[in-house]
Amino acid sequence: MSVDTITTSQRPSCAPSRAARELKLKRGEFDLAVHLGYIQTVPDEGGGGRRVTRSEIDRLSAHEGFPEFLRTRVTAVGTTEGAALMEVSPGRFTRLARLGLVVPVSFYLNRYRAMVWRYLAEELREFAADEKNTRLLTARMPEGMRGQLDAGLDLRARNWRGRHLGFLLRQAGDPWEKAGAVAAFLDPLQIAELVIDPYERSHLNRFRPRPPAHGTPGSPAAHLAERIMTADAPDEIGWLRADLLRAVEEAREHRPAPRPATKQVHATERVPAAAHHGRPLPGQPQPQPPRKLLGWLRRGNPRPARHERPARRERPVGPEGPTRP
Repeated sequence: MSVDTITTSQRPSCAPSRAARELKLKRGEFDLAVHLGYIQTVPDEGGGGRRVTRSEIDRLSAHEGFPEFLRTRVTAVGTTEGAALMEVSPGRFTRLARLGLVVPVSFYLNRYRAMVWRYLAEELREFAADEKNTRLLTARMPEGMRGQLDAGLDLRARNWRGRHLGFLLRQAGDPWEKAGAVAAFLDPLQIAELVIDPYERSHLNRFRPRPPAHGTPGSPAAHLAERIMTADAPDEIGWLRADLLRAVEEAREHRPAPRPATKQVHATERVPAAAHHGRPLPGQPQPQPPRKLLGWLRRGNPRPARHERPARRERPVGPEGPTRP
């Protein structure tokens, strides 16, 4: 058995890299197949991420046409290849994508720091084969669509966010994870307005997924991924906020957010602050040392008895009263 294979809850499973090799997929193809729900994963009880069970690998390996049937489903293409598949110009293809008629499945930043959207080849073929779309591929764009494009409409990022949210919700197995998936597409200021309790907000952020890895943290590609991950349209922000409120309410009922343990002190047990510094409060009597301490002090410097005290000197009395010595 490979070192990548372990037994989780009596179910043999393996790491994604090992599963990709056994399914004869590149790592990017494997990740996309998981994203689209073609490959089912399970959480690693040791906290090491997602894993693939042996039964899932056997199920896919026994499928007719393996491995081509799976590879065909996850083949992604860019604008130029997608236009060729649909037999349209790259310009028309871009306009269709901006209108939201074809939905990107992934993106990356090329060496010129230009955004490159990727689309599923299978979906593009289905769109081109549908007779309802023939006019969109061959005739002039309708007037309404041209007006939207002239106004700057571009739904590519928004449609990608909707697709990615569906993936995150499918992976979530806990109400707090589902709430974190919704929160991943909102700005932190929006989250702070909705989740006022700091402990709930901190717990929610633990389950808030980061954008897909694009470059090192702080790089232009990473900043671009964060910008694409964050909703910007008012209506999109509105329904995300509503969904987050519902999700947090369900998560709160399922399991309250953890809070630091505090010791309960009754009012009768409270000690004035000044007493901690040895100072009595105004109006309180001065503390007296214990009797045992007084006795110990007297043993070191005994007080003379009354009969041993020296006699008081008498002043001489003159005709006009006592005189000074």
